[in-house]
Amino acid sequence: MLPIVAGGGRPWGVGFLSWAAGVSAVEQALDCGPGAVMVSFGDPGPFVERIRASGAAVTVQVTDLEEAQRAVDLGADVVVAQGSEGGGHGARRGRATLPFVPVVVDLAAPVPVPAAGGTADGRGVAAALAPGVAGALIGTRFQATAEALVDPSIAEAIVRGRGEDTERSGVVDIARGARWQTTKYTARSLGRPYLDRWRGRGAELAADAQARRAYQVDVPRGDVPPLPCPTVSPARPHRSRRASTSPAAVR
Repeated sequence: MLPIVAGGGRPWGVGFLSWAAGVSAVEQALDCGPGAVMVSFGDPGPFVERIRASGAAVTVQVTDLEEAQRAVDLGADVVVAQGSEGGGHGARRGRATLPFVPVVVDLAAPVPVPAAGGTADGRGVAAALAPGVAGALIGTRFQATAEALVDPSIAEAIVRGRGEDTERSGVVDIARGARWQTTKYTARSLGRPYLDRWRGRGAELAADAQARRAYQVDVPRGDVPPLPCPTVSPARPHRSRRASTSPAAVR
């Protein structure tokens, strides 16, 4: 995939989960010449100098002030401030986007700080562009597009879902054996009976091998989600997946 993107003749970037990425994977991406590399969810320290030496912009996504200070100390070129409204993974005890981003802007100045989390249309972009904010990072909204490489059922669930249908949970990550630090980072996902069954019982689920095997059996049947499924709140009543997307739509 990287050589295909790199051969497109346009600026491009790549992102890594700090806790999951190895240095070799980052170096492989750097060999393809990205213009920017973003690292999120964990210590970016092992990767920053390698990214900088390649000439790519060092972008660090942060979910709290401790992470923001670490990014600044490492000399990040861009610090993305992710608020707790973001779909998918984020801080278990994070701040909402609008109060969090200005604090990071002040801490990181003059480093550019885009806002991430909860933007679903042009009005959200306008709200995110407070004085000093460099832009808006778009994520979940584009996961609902026809071009996104996700299971169609996930895209459909995102379009049909509403913000109030979601919760932050580490249950699905525990069940599928993902190595996410669920004590710090949980996933905002659509509610499911499976989450109801195990809410508040993460340690019990982690210790129950039979329950986790049952999860793997239930996924192909569609009884439980294969991944935490985020959502955005559509600006209009539900339409088809393709009709509900537009270049102006954002996370």
